[in-house]
Amino acid sequence: MDSGTIWSIVLTSLTLIVALGLSYRPVGDYIARIYTGERDLAVERGTYRLIGVDPRSAQTWQAYLRSVLLFSFVSVVFVYAIMRLQAVLPLSLGFDAPGEALSFNTAVSFVTNTNWQSYSGEATLGYTVQFAALTVQNFVSAAVGIAVAVALVRGFAYRRSGVIGNFWVDLVRGTYRLLLPFAVIAAIVLLAGGVIQNLSGFTDATTVAGAAQSIPGGPVASQEAIKLLGTNGGGIFNTNSAHPFENPTPWTNLFEIFLMLVIPFSLPRAFGRIVNDDRQGYTILGVMGAIFVASAALLTWAEMAGNGTAPMLAGGAMEGKEVRFGIFGSTLFGTTSTLTSTGAVNSMHDSYTALGGMMPMINMMLGEIAPGGVGSGLYGMLILAVIAVFVGGLLIGRTPEYLGKKIGPKEIKLASLYILVTPTLVLAGTALSFGIPAIRSDVEATSIWNPGIHGLSEVLYAFTSAANNNGSAFAGLTANTPWFNTALGVAMLLGRFLPIVFVLALAGSLAAQDAVPSTAGTLPTHRPQFAGLLGGVAVIVTALTYFPVLTLGPLAEGLAR
Repeated sequence: MDSGTIWSIVLTSLTLIVALGLSYRPVGDYIARIYTGERDLAVERGTYRLIGVDPRSAQTWQAYLRSVLLFSFVSVVFVYAIMRLQAVLPLSLGFDAPGEALSFNTAVSFVTNTNWQSYSGEATLGYTVQFAALTVQNFVSAAVGIAVAVALVRGFAYRRSGVIGNFWVDLVRGTYRLLLPFAVIAAIVLLAGGVIQNLSGFTDATTVAGAAQSIPGGPVASQEAIKLLGTNGGGIFNTNSAHPFENPTPWTNLFEIFLMLVIPFSLPRAFGRIVNDDRQGYTILGVMGAIFVASAALLTWAEMAGNGTAPMLAGGAMEGKEVRFGIFGSTLFGTTSTLTSTGAVNSMHDSYTALGGMMPMINMMLGEIAPGGVGSGLYGMLILAVIAVFVGGLLIGRTPEYLGKKIGPKEIKLASLYILVTPTLVLAGTALSFGIPAIRSDVEATSIWNPGIHGLSEVLYAFTSAANNNGSAFAGLTANTPWFNTALGVAMLLGRFLPIVFVLALAGSLAAQDAVPSTAGTLPTHRPQFAGLLGGVAVIVTALTYFPVLTLGPLAEGLAR
């Protein structure tokens, strides 16, 4: 690695760290005020009257959960219907309606904040579907994730309470006060950077070689902003953030990385403010940051040290990467999109080295907690904190407590069930794809472009991405088939809503408790020792769960080369 590359990596990293550091307190404090304030904006009061909600009526965890599920069910039906009606909608660009299985998969994908796309966006969907269905879900699915995280934080903050807030208020406030204004600002910045925004359809052009070319347009900047800010990931173009219309320059690339990280990395500050202990937020932030740095470093090393004559001459494994971003611009983006739930890509993960391709998988297998998706990253890390407190309590011989709340059998069962959901979906989906002869023969014949070990990695990546609501993929897998559209759709649904059930049940259980006074024997959860324990629990749980299947896929492939 030459000195120029080293300095580029250092300057890029420092710029990102400084930007996130400057955002941490103001954005985190603003988020805390959004969800703890008593006043409603005029547009919010109008929305409450429209949907028939009393904003002063708090909900039990069961009522909160019913509201989440009802809203999400209606959203799936709406997105599915508007996709099936595409042919008769205005601004459809002449496209037919997607098939039933693909419409189901896409509706589930965007409602669950996964944004998995088994289609080429510029050749499949018109502008009305992009606007009215997909972009709307980019906002509200992100707002749902933040609402659930705030509900869990209230569980720690409330004392002897039978309620955890009002979902409809949290949804409306998160959309109007946080995501919408931030997305408008981000879209303007992206427009200034060269991202397109139009309704021009396709423009015919002639290349320098004299060939005819049809160039797609679209409302890209507006969707790109919330796609990244809400850790959604679904882009208008098939090549996603590798497309120059979505991500034109190295500085827009860095800005897009910042957009993916700014809310998830600020949520620990909001957590600390709501529970009235900023030190707890710093602890969570420290663990998230340490995992992020370690993952980015390992992925960059794997791609810089790519074996072979071509990688050596190019200074690293450049296959599947944009020259305008280079290796570090690609690996930093890939680390960010898979450690959050964004799933956007500016390089092709399927073209990474075997060990490099394993890192995005591991990022998702960790539960996308460093810093994770908007909301889902925080509540995932808090679930692991409950597990870590339980382990710490066993080590010191005391009943485990976290933020003054006892972690008893009920709480640890809910946390354990949360931990078990996604590995079950990932491993069961992968096993069924190869274990049932009829499915296996169809998968191998129609979906896997790279048979053998790498084919297993492609299917494993798909189910890991779907169950963790990420949405990125190994592009060598053709997923627009009846099996994958259905199986991945089910994995996305269960991977989103089963964990939310356990999170909200835990929030209700914690909120009903009174505070337990700290004593000399209480495990401090704001010190580096606990941060180390929490990070260790996150890594060990993942390693013990997924190591066997990783040895059959990317590890075996890496060792074979």
